[in-house]
Amino acid sequence: MSKQKLLGLALTLAMVACAGDALAAEGHGPRWADFGWRVANFIIFAGILWYFVGGLAKKFFKGRRQSIKDELEGLEARREAAKESLASVEARIANLEAERKAILDESREQAARLHDSIVEDARRQADQILEQARLTAENEGRAVLNEVRATLADEIVAATEKALQAKLNASAHEQLITQSLNKVVLH
Repeated sequence: MSKQKLLGLALTLAMVACAGDALAAEGHGPRWADFGWRVANFIIFAGILWYFVGGLAKKFFKGRRQSIKDELEGLEARREAAKESLASVEARIANLEAERKAILDESREQAARLHDSIVEDARRQADQILEQARLTAENEGRAVLNEVRATLADEIVAATEKALQAKLNASAHEQLITQSLNKVVLH
């Protein structure tokens, strides 16, 4: 309330009090003057109290209202942040299943590729081992064949030499050597 309104109210009450004194003087009715002074006294006390304490009370209630408003805004902001955080966590949880499935699929693909690679390496190594064994067998076969040929040739030469020695005497032997030399020199 403004000071002018308080002053108007105080004057109105003062007039009522004066009228009450006039009525009370006649002895009729209640004591309005006493009531009027009491009301005026209360209004003056309330006005003085409002004058000195009213500004502080307004500041207190405005400050309290503002602090409650700020606190509510802060709580609303924290609620929104919590909602965003919850949504983020829920999205990550929802994505965990998809990520797990993707990781498992990738692991299976890698395992299949590794399996195929190992099998291919084993086949290649087996083919190499078989080829080496075949080449070794061929080489050993040739070596054995050459050894057999050499042995047979040695035995044939020895048998032929023995047969020739039995048939040839010294003059026939010399005649054979002369013929062989003539063929080599003439040709």
